Amino acid sequence: MSPFEALAEPNRRRILDILREGERPAGDLVDALGLSQPGVSKHLKLLREAGLVRVRADGQRRLYRLEPHGLADLDAWLMPYRRFWAGSLDRLEQHLEREQ
Repeated sequence: MSPFEALAEPNRRRILDILREGERPAGDLVDALGLSQPGVSKHLKLLREAGLVRVRADGQRRLYRLEPHGLADLDAWLMPYRRFWAGSLDRLEQHLEREQ
C-alpha cells in the first residue's frame, strides 16, 4: 500500500495525528479512537506497510511512532503544490492591496 492510499482512510489519519504527540502503545490508540483492537491493529499494519509508522517491542507491549522517512516522501511530493499555493496566495494579497 502506498502512503497516499494509507492516508485516504480517516482513522489512519487520526492515528497519525495521535502519534504526532509521541510514541504510544496500541491500547492507547484503541482508547483514543474508540475502535476495536483488531480494527486498530489492521490500520497500524497498513500504516507500517506504507512506511508511515514504526513499531518496537517493549516487553509484551508494542509501541508505535511516526516514521520520519515515510513522511519525508510525502512532504517531497507536496512541495510543488505548496509553491503553487504560495504563489496564488501572494497574487491574492497583491490584488487585495491594490483594491484598498
